[in-house]
Amino acid sequence: MSARPVIGVTGPDRGGLAAWWFSALAVRRAGGRPLRIRPSRPADVARLDGLILGGGADVSPRLYGQHKQPRPERMTDRGASGWRRLIGLVLFPLMAGLRRLLTTKRGGPDRARDELEYRLIGEAQEAGLPMLGICRGMQLINVALGGSLHQHLVGFYDEYPAIRSVLPRKRVVIEDGTRIARLLGAGDCWVNALHSQAIDKLAAGMTVGAVESNGIIQAMECADGPWLIGVQWHPEYLPQRRRQQALFRSLVEAARTIDRS
Repeated sequence: MSARPVIGVTGPDRGGLAAWWFSALAVRRAGGRPLRIRPSRPADVARLDGLILGGGADVSPRLYGQHKQPRPERMTDRGASGWRRLIGLVLFPLMAGLRRLLTTKRGGPDRARDELEYRLIGEAQEAGLPMLGICRGMQLINVALGGSLHQHLVGFYDEYPAIRSVLPRKRVVIEDGTRIARLLGAGDCWVNALHSQAIDKLAAGMTVGAVESNGIIQAMECADGPWLIGVQWHPEYLPQRRRQQALFRSLVEAARTIDRS
């Protein structure tokens, strides 16, 4: 293996350019060499030393044995204080443009991407490659390993504010004794949030790494076996947070240990 392990970074054919830029930057800062993977430009797992499954369109419910449910009324950030609401109104045009740039969602489910990433997850597991799932990526890993998802989260935010922001405004709690805690530190962690789905049934072999105050799983990991972590937030969009960069450093370090013999 070269001194800079090759880390595949998945994304959609349409959109997702900002996610690729930020993820590639994080991988390079961690000492790896990023390789962009899309349905139109797939890659053989044999070329990779590690894999990042990025965010984007909702995972198709057919993959976990459900029919698509109608989307309920949109969640609102009802927990914001008065001054936050005022700042939000002032900055809304800027933040709306930034969110549009950073989002990788384009319409409904992306079947071609689902199929590509589903295959990559299985092949990466078989090869013992370390994997990091980000937002949709965490959800798809969970589904590929036998878990399921909440298709909509509106009911979870009746008593808690629903945060959707590229800024670290959501508080999650990192579970003590986990690999994620060793990287980020146990206890409170402020993260961003762009998701509208989340894990329902956790796949066998996975453990909870972080939770939100309403019980939504915000991170998961594989306690035994190859390096595998999923986070519901977007650490690639938090390059200013050293503890978030630790996820990419740990992934690249794990990729350096892959035995190809």
